[in-house]
Amino acid sequence: MAEKSIRNVGLFGHASSGKTTIADAFLFCAGANNRVGKVTDKTSVFDTDPEEIERVCSLTLGLATFDYKNHTISLIDTPGYSDFIGEAISGIEAIDCAVVVIDAVAGIEVGTERLLQKIEERKLPLIFFINKLKKENTDFSKVLSSITTITKRNIIPLTIPVGSAAALSGVVDVMQNKGLGPKGAEIEMPADLKDNLSQYTDKIIEAAADSDEAVMNKYVEGQKIELNECIDVVKNGIMRGKIALCLAGDALELIGIHSLIETIINFMPEPHQMPDITLNSQKIARNGQSPFVGFVFKTTVEPHLGEVCFVKVLCGAIKSGDVIKNTTQSSDEKINQIYLLKGKEKQEIDQLTSGMIGGLVKLKNTHTGDTLAASSIKAALAPITFPAPSISMAILPKAKGEEGKISSGLAKLHDEDPTFTFAFDPEIKQLIISGIGELHLETILSRLNRKYGVSVDLAKPRIKYRETFTRKTEAQGKYKKQSGGHGQYGDCWLRVEPLPRDSGLEFVNKVVGGSIPSRFIPSVEKGVKEALENGFIAGYPVTDIRVAVFDGSYHSVDSSDIAFKIAASMALKANAQKGGVVLIEPIHEVEVFVPESYMGDVIGDLNSRRGKIMGMEGEGKIQKIKALVPEAEMYKYSTSLRSMTQGRGYFTVKFHHLEEVPKETTKRIVEELQKENT
Repeated sequence: MAEKSIRNVGLFGHASSGKTTIADAFLFCAGANNRVGKVTDKTSVFDTDPEEIERVCSLTLGLATFDYKNHTISLIDTPGYSDFIGEAISGIEAIDCAVVVIDAVAGIEVGTERLLQKIEERKLPLIFFINKLKKENTDFSKVLSSITTITKRNIIPLTIPVGSAAALSGVVDVMQNKGLGPKGAEIEMPADLKDNLSQYTDKIIEAAADSDEAVMNKYVEGQKIELNECIDVVKNGIMRGKIALCLAGDALELIGIHSLIETIINFMPEPHQMPDITLNSQKIARNGQSPFVGFVFKTTVEPHLGEVCFVKVLCGAIKSGDVIKNTTQSSDEKINQIYLLKGKEKQEIDQLTSGMIGGLVKLKNTHTGDTLAASSIKAALAPITFPAPSISMAILPKAKGEEGKISSGLAKLHDEDPTFTFAFDPEIKQLIISGIGELHLETILSRLNRKYGVSVDLAKPRIKYRETFTRKTEAQGKYKKQSGGHGQYGDCWLRVEPLPRDSGLEFVNKVVGGSIPSRFIPSVEKGVKEALENGFIAGYPVTDIRVAVFDGSYHSVDSSDIAFKIAASMALKANAQKGGVVLIEPIHEVEVFVPESYMGDVIGDLNSRRGKIMGMEGEGKIQKIKALVPEAEMYKYSTSLRSMTQGRGYFTVKFHHLEEVPKETTKRIVEELQKENT
């Protein structure tokens, strides 16, 4: 196995572009599966999760390692739905070549551009595959032309379709000058394509000239350049991120898949040809002689095996029985079984060598994003940067006493999918789960039920409203109680003034002349803080004010800590009656990414949510709308956005500031709270 050349390939693209169909066709055409797995028939090698089978789409990263001729290929299939972008980002960490799949009917979509941006950041070698060319209303040239608008790389079409729509019969391999039908069988090339082939061969020569000085000199001097002279130059241009390849086909019909496999073998780099690894400014070559460094890019939990860590060996080798270091967690790990994975199938092997991808089981303290290394290596690679959650929901156990099982299950689900987070919020007294979208959270809860036997109900998360003063006020609080013997006496004057947002609470002692002895000031402060915890309008904490105690009186016998605490609380309530107390709410900065045709609907919807549109800008063929929207209005936004944009939009959200709630909305909130509490 180790002597074979290795290719690590990932499939990326918008939902429903046909990535999993390509992956299954790839296995069949490479002889790694004796039938063509199909998502719709529930026979895919890659979509094996019960939730994936039920929804007929990929929700997790799928991996298959297999042999083709004298090569070992690890093929990673990723989901296209924006809710599961974390899985695609994990896949990008493991590959040496990205295949971006484009639906020939839909063309460039939001998901395509978003993933391409991540691939470009990593400067990965790149192939575009224009899929579904058998469908009606496809235009290969139009899609090919649109690709040039989303990447700065020179695009070289290596295969072009023979016929279109229902008449699609195969592709022409431009380099080899021959027609290839389903499964790569040779077919007759139509005369019109023979005549037009020069426009595509010219693109190869021009891209080579643009990438290499020697070829450029020949080109400028008008000398004949043979295609085979361009092969090494094109490979070099691919490695340097100057050139990307484009292939055509229809995976369902097995058209163009054989060419895709051969192109990956012939043009894409082997792992050892990728740039050296940099650890603590030290460069380590990607080969078998270097000390072992591996990166865990994905974790799954399986019923009988426990956690399976998907690891990419960047250099060196590991074998069963080795003790290595997890340099991220600063702990030792013993390597137990090592597996090659092909969907749900596992083949146990003795070792993983440089460039290989495999599964490690029964590691004690290793998670997604961790670096595993030989003991001589002290540094860790940067962890994976996942997008922050966009939505949150509260969950309640359906049965009493299951809180422990829920927390344990959610912790394991977070290990599998770091874009999912959960935490108990003591302020709103709810267990909050957060993710990229509603579909994401639905899937998480389905797995919680299936894997860990726990059912929960979803609830709307409570909003962390605050209250604040809008006017400067002064008021007295006097507590006097006589009940035979010692009485209670506390008297203080408090001044309250509003502060700018995010100032919190300031308490100031302005008492002069001993009108309140200093020993009672902490009790005044305690009374103030306790009174502010439950607000004056709707029971929310009061913030962004300065409270100063500036005068008062005391009794040498009857004054006590409790009396001054109660007096402070009374003074604060008296201030609140004339301080123009208002409710303030969290406002989120929302960025929505949509194709231009949906902008009107999206902007109208944001306005209806009390949103303020702050600006719009184009990012490639996608428009970014920036808005400030109250958190209370963002509930179930991802479902609305999906239906408004037919699944082509996505959004990010983060806290921006606190702002006063309009009077009508405040009235509604107070009424709702009163109903809840009756």
